[in-house]
Amino acid sequence: MTNGTNVTLVGRRRREAAAVSGRFPPTRGTALLATVAGAFTAAQLLLVPPTMGLGWDESVYVSQVSDQAPAAFFSAPRARGVSLLVAPIASWSTSTPLLRVYLAVLSGLVLYLVLRAWRGLFPPRVLAAAGALFASLWITLFYGPQAMPNLWVAFGALLCVGCFLRARADHLDRRALWGVGIGAASMALMRPTDAVWVTLPLLVAVVVLRQWRSGAALVTGLVAAATPWVIEAYISYGGLRERLAEASRVQGGLGWNIAVDDQMRSLGGRALCRPCIGSLPGPAVTAWWLLLPLLAALGLAVAIRAGRTTRTLIPLACATTAAVPYLFLIGYAAPRFLLPAYALLAIAVADGLLHLITAPNGRLRPVAATLVALGLVAHLAVQYVVLDRTVDRTAADRRDWARAADRLHDLGVSPPCLLTGHEAIPLAFYAGCSSGATSGNNANMTAAEIVRTARHTPVASLTLPGARPPSFARDWELHRFDDMDVRIAPPTREPNTPDARRAPTTGAGAGPDARGASDSGPGGTPPGREADGSEGGSAPPARGAGASGGGASPVRGVDASDIGIASPARGVGGSGVGSATPARGVGGPDVGIASPGRKARGPGVGDVSAGPEARGPGARNVSSVREAPGNPELNSPAAVRGQGVPGVRHARYAWERSSV
Repeated sequence: MTNGTNVTLVGRRRREAAAVSGRFPPTRGTALLATVAGAFTAAQLLLVPPTMGLGWDESVYVSQVSDQAPAAFFSAPRARGVSLLVAPIASWSTSTPLLRVYLAVLSGLVLYLVLRAWRGLFPPRVLAAAGALFASLWITLFYGPQAMPNLWVAFGALLCVGCFLRARADHLDRRALWGVGIGAASMALMRPTDAVWVTLPLLVAVVVLRQWRSGAALVTGLVAAATPWVIEAYISYGGLRERLAEASRVQGGLGWNIAVDDQMRSLGGRALCRPCIGSLPGPAVTAWWLLLPLLAALGLAVAIRAGRTTRTLIPLACATTAAVPYLFLIGYAAPRFLLPAYALLAIAVADGLLHLITAPNGRLRPVAATLVALGLVAHLAVQYVVLDRTVDRTAADRRDWARAADRLHDLGVSPPCLLTGHEAIPLAFYAGCSSGATSGNNANMTAAEIVRTARHTPVASLTLPGARPPSFARDWELHRFDDMDVRIAPPTREPNTPDARRAPTTGAGAGPDARGASDSGPGGTPPGREADGSEGGSAPPARGAGASGGGASPVRGVDASDIGIASPARGVGGSGVGSATPARGVGGPDVGIASPGRKARGPGVGDVSAGPEARGPGARNVSSVREAPGNPELNSPAAVRGQGVPGVRHARYAWERSSV
């Protein structure tokens, strides 16, 4: 009898191990999980439009691998995992919709794979319900197609914990060991500190349950993925301790700080609650959050009765430690911070809810099922309303950034350029500029460096409307946007430098490609066509109207007087040109050298060695003209059209009317 009992027990254990290791019919539960994952992807594409622009943090991560803008400052808490995640798209395409679709599809696929890792640990219906509960949260849907780390930490946590439990049930399951390592590594790539918090209970379980192989896989995954972050700490911050200290400072100083109410405030759709002030959302919005621990406790009770205590208790412990720093150690909130905790809690919650539906007998079962169904419908309705409002508000904000970037381009602030001040990081990404800050969490430049940059590159300082600008920008030209004040540095340029070819200049020697309207000042003539420039030190190439001064190469269009170097000068001849090669069109007096020249036509051809095909009337006193049609009465107009206008300091993409 005893031997028969032992055989029965051994056989049952082998069957359980086989089920946990995945050696059961492959279609069992697969369709349910695939349906949930497919619905998750479809909901993202329908409810979060792929055309929604990139956010602040997204622009930082994407800029590290994208050609759209120079890499933004990478603060201490950040890790490179998201940049690696988006690199397959962002490294060759600047299309935001394409990136959104890629992330939505990828997140749905990964959700399916991590739920599969739990097969055999819980019934398929529990896993499908857990996936549906997690995927239907507005936070999960909102961040699914976004280049942010927290959802991917949640996926890594599900994979790591699920495979850890599978490896415990079947010590021969090598795939589970690989899953432990990959899950831990994916978390550490995205957010190393979050990975440590999530895996603390697993490290304890390794010692208590003597799961040494699982522990080795777990530590290997964490160390391998966190090593680049640690190396970067020594290179950029002087050591790991210093980087952790800086990360703490950026996050407001880690320490005892109850942020439970802050998290509740963020549930109404606030992507970042910092400072987290204002009233709490209504009970309809916060009810699910308050019920979450109660439903998780119900799931644990069900698991104890069903004999699966460990496989429920460990995920709950990991969810708890994952939430601790964001509930009790920082002074602000973002709803995405708790996504790993929500993912791990979802399994116990789903187990408890299904128990409420199936456990009661007789007349109570329909009542319980009806109550649960009504509660879930109300929950989904609330999630949809919050998501819809959040998406509308966020998309509108990002459209404002795109419009502001277009206006900056119209004002001459175009790549290569530098933005500093209010919302400089996202606006710089939209405008294709670099971003700089002299103070705050993203400080990466000094005021002196910004001023030096302004000598050869368009620079704009951004402030809130009416706010006091930094001292170096107080005399810069002010432009008022809808929600900010923009001060643009005077376009001064250093003569005869490569940088002088990139942006408008006043009072310096050089600037390339001056076009259209005239601009006066002691400097050079930066990019523009058909613009007459006078008193410019060196302006390659000014085209269209005549340009006078130190040098202009090439000058095309009309009269160019008193130019030290103009090569090639085209248009009506310029007077006082030291060297113009080739000068074309009507000859200009006092041209020292103009070679080769042919077909010089029209009046005023004096002392011209040779000058071919110069045409058009002149426009004098141009110092800085860059492709901007507009109002000639402004010091720095966005657009200047027509004949040369003396006294204009900066005009971008202006076209001079010439008689051809």
